[in-house]
Amino acid sequence: MKLWGGRFSAPPADALDRLGKSVHFDRRLHAEEIRVNKAYARALAGAGVLDAGELERMLAGLDRVGALLGADPPPPLDDEDIHTAVERLLFDEIGELARKLPTGRSRNDLSQTEFRLYLTSATASLVEALDRLRTALLARADESADVLVPGYTHLQRAQPVVFGHLLLSHFWALTRDRERLEAAGRRASASPMGAGALAGNPYPVDREAIAGELGLAEVLDNSVDAVGTRDYAMEFLAAGAILGVHLSRLAEDLVLWSSAEFGFVRLGDAWSTGSSLMPQKRNPDGCELIRGKAGRLIGNLVALLTVGKGLASGYQRDLQEDKEPCFDTLDTLRLALPVAEGTIGTMEVSEERMRAALSWDLLATDLAEYLVAKGLPFRDAHRVAGEVFAYCERKSVEPPDLDPGTLRGFSPAFDEDVKAVWDYRASVARRSVRGGPGDIRSQLEAAKRTL
Repeated sequence: MKLWGGRFSAPPADALDRLGKSVHFDRRLHAEEIRVNKAYARALAGAGVLDAGELERMLAGLDRVGALLGADPPPPLDDEDIHTAVERLLFDEIGELARKLPTGRSRNDLSQTEFRLYLTSATASLVEALDRLRTALLARADESADVLVPGYTHLQRAQPVVFGHLLLSHFWALTRDRERLEAAGRRASASPMGAGALAGNPYPVDREAIAGELGLAEVLDNSVDAVGTRDYAMEFLAAGAILGVHLSRLAEDLVLWSSAEFGFVRLGDAWSTGSSLMPQKRNPDGCELIRGKAGRLIGNLVALLTVGKGLASGYQRDLQEDKEPCFDTLDTLRLALPVAEGTIGTMEVSEERMRAALSWDLLATDLAEYLVAKGLPFRDAHRVAGEVFAYCERKSVEPPDLDPGTLRGFSPAFDEDVKAVWDYRASVARRSVRGGPGDIRSQLEAAKRTL
């Protein structure tokens, strides 16, 4: 069955037919297809195109088609797309009356309405999964709020922090991802139904009523824009790609922290895998897979941006490429988020290994700050502290072992109280400005409020 063909004397070539088919992926929109068709049928009745009896028969037929398409296992479909399949099946159910349903309607506004409806719901499901991961991160951060650990820049030891502070850095990134997903869902929640192919609908259908019945927040005002734009899908893919990058960074930290060289955490057996050759291995495959998935999430965004960048106004068939990247991003995140949640929730934290990783060079900045408190400008204090640590390296001595007399050789500002510098926990506590590791209790409370 084709939804067009009257002006053609020959059917499309098999190769073209295969290229244009989308039912193998857009059939997942069958529930939304039925909902939108039912809403449009009511709008047609309101416009006088269907009488009450016809509307009742059409709604009942659509219900039966929806039940058929939602069966387990689902029926095989060899139609061009889900729209064609539903129209064919509806004809099987109610006969010639089915041919009235497309009155004033195009696949352009139909497909976009159901796709927007689908993405609105899909983003909400991702937000729920993301909240579970954020909850797991917050719980582990709370447990680790007093566990000292080196902080890193350039993957080199930098300054002491607490492990909960590192976990919260991921929590806040994921919180912004949540906001982006919610925004993408709000942007998708708009109805093109009634825009037709591009020039609107000649029948007095109530577009606001259609949107309201479907639970979409607004009606798109311009019919050309309504069928031709895919910015809402791009926004969803952008939110998914950024979330993928943040999940990848979390996964990379877990890969490093769980290695023998760090040993800061031990991933649970249920969230690790073995080697087909080496019996001793405990591999962080889940984290590595999450890290790898970021590449395809970024690729999905780039794919749709590239499709959309050179298109003229209105609908072009290129835009059929909008759904597969979005479906893939959704499916990928639905797989990755529970793995991240389970890995975080069950990992063992080794406070002993973290403490063993602390080294005096982490307090070099504190030494400079001590000199600032004695009246030196920071740049001078920075230079002196660097000279002290370079001296310790050359002499193979530990900085706390230097006597005040030796230190005064670098600056007369040094005094006996310099010994107070060599305290990792005090270093963390001094950084109590909002957002610092010394302010972690306030940060934890703020994080709890966002949940």
